[in-house]
Amino acid sequence: MYAIIATGGKQYKVSEGDVVRVEKLDAEAGDSVTFDKVIAVSDKELKVGADVAKATVEATVEKQGRAKKVIVYKYKRKTGYHKKNGHRQAYTEVKINKINA
Repeated sequence: MYAIIATGGKQYKVSEGDVVRVEKLDAEAGDSVTFDKVIAVSDKELKVGADVAKATVEATVEKQGRAKKVIVYKYKRKTGYHKKNGHRQAYTEVKINKINA
């Protein structure tokens, strides 16, 4: 059984027991989180729309963290212009406990 959930402007395909990195959530490690924006659920057949209107996915927050640094380098030739920036995206690692469909 799997579900497709939406959080942080992205969609994730999850099953029970999966550990997924999602965009940063406002929760501490060990807290329980419920995702209510379920797009689809598949047990033996795929259910979408009104069939999954009340479906939820329960998860536990494993840890908060930041991804590896991404270097952003802007350069324009012949003008002496260059600019170097770095960015580390924050994430929340969650473990999927149960899919309620």
